[in-house]
Amino acid sequence: MNAMAPPSSQRAHLLVVDDDPDMLRLLSMRLGAAGYRVTAVGSAEAALSQMAIERPHLVLSDVRLPGKDGLMLFDDIRARHPSLPVILLTAHGTIPDAVEATARGVFGYLTKPYEARELLDKIAQALALSAPDGQTRTAGDESWRAGIVSRSSRMADLLAEARMVAQGDASVLLRGDSGTGKELLARAIHLASPRARRPFVAVNCGAIPEALLESELFGHVKGAFTDAVASHKGLFQAADGGTLLLDEIGDMPPALQVKLLRVLQERAVRPLGSSQSIPVDVRIISATHRDLEAAMAQGQFREDLYYRLNVVTLQLPTLAERREDIPLLANHFLALLAPKYGKRSSGFAPEALKAMAMAPWPGNVRQLYNVVEQACALSTTPLVSLALVQRALRTPSVEVLSFAEARQRFERDYLVGLLKMTDGNVADAARLAQRNRTEFYRLLQKHELTPGLFKSEPGGGPASESVAAS
Repeated sequence: MNAMAPPSSQRAHLLVVDDDPDMLRLLSMRLGAAGYRVTAVGSAEAALSQMAIERPHLVLSDVRLPGKDGLMLFDDIRARHPSLPVILLTAHGTIPDAVEATARGVFGYLTKPYEARELLDKIAQALALSAPDGQTRTAGDESWRAGIVSRSSRMADLLAEARMVAQGDASVLLRGDSGTGKELLARAIHLASPRARRPFVAVNCGAIPEALLESELFGHVKGAFTDAVASHKGLFQAADGGTLLLDEIGDMPPALQVKLLRVLQERAVRPLGSSQSIPVDVRIISATHRDLEAAMAQGQFREDLYYRLNVVTLQLPTLAERREDIPLLANHFLALLAPKYGKRSSGFAPEALKAMAMAPWPGNVRQLYNVVEQACALSTTPLVSLALVQRALRTPSVEVLSFAEARQRFERDYLVGLLKMTDGNVADAARLAQRNRTEFYRLLQKHELTPGLFKSEPGGGPASESVAAS
């Protein structure tokens, strides 16, 4: 890294947009010398295409661009990447322009000519505010999300928001279908937070009977009920100083919702059978695949608890919404599972990866893991085959044919069907096909079909169910 580079610029990725090739070259050289990784494009459309491939850490754009201008580009970026900082540059700047730009959420607005140091300082400020503790994302500080494998720009936005949220203590509600990785994201938020050195505790509110869930969450004292032969600390106490994940919060019984709300309001728990409350310092993350708004409308979920838990909402995409991650995840899971099964699997056959990329994945990432595990366990070759993947997916084997092959197969099957229907009578079959006999015979010869083989035996059965084809 250049000695002049600010500490926060370590390989942060900047997307620079300007239709002036000389200015684009100058900015790229200046920012590259400052230690940034730069991608340079000449239009808003090219910028949006580039961002679909890789999400940058910051966008630096000229206001005057062909087609969409810089403010229109900013509006598109804000709609797709709400947390991504944008700095605008212009030689035509006015105070009203700057006011409008900043009112719409643009991080910075610089008028050309500008001082190089002023530009670098503005970039450093934007990166510091969009990353926790004033540090940008570097190759060495990604351990907090090490378990989340993705190249999806949608996931990059989600992780950027998660990392910002992690720095505070606001309650977070994670929404997403089953198998999308809500617990993995909750753990990542914990690891990115100041509470990372304290416990992370997860409980599935729908997997524990109501009678046991209260004791599991809040604890009990000896003798609180028949089987309470000793005092028990609940999960709130176990997570003290750290993070508690309430998974499937939508399945929590209504009676316990009241007690949970009281704990969140008072920041203290009262174990079953005790008259004393115990203070707890816990950051709450909750997760659900249910529609909590519908549950509230039906009286199944308390509105006051919902607003207490839903300070920040993060929505996890389905696997079908991040298909570019499927090959990456499949190979990642295979590398983890191959040693477990004593296999030397080196990857997937191209047809197998294609089948996985096109599958519907109702079970999301969890289902993908299970498919890879089954295929790995049964594989006998270095490359996992299409047949094994289809078996694990429980989908019928689909042969991909060229157009010519598919047409030839259709013709053959069509002719066989006609000959069976007409008992091998070529004149009748040609009439049904609306072809003259000469042309029909030519088709039969092409597919090496012998009409006599389709004539019925005297006893009523066909002479042969096969055809003379080699």
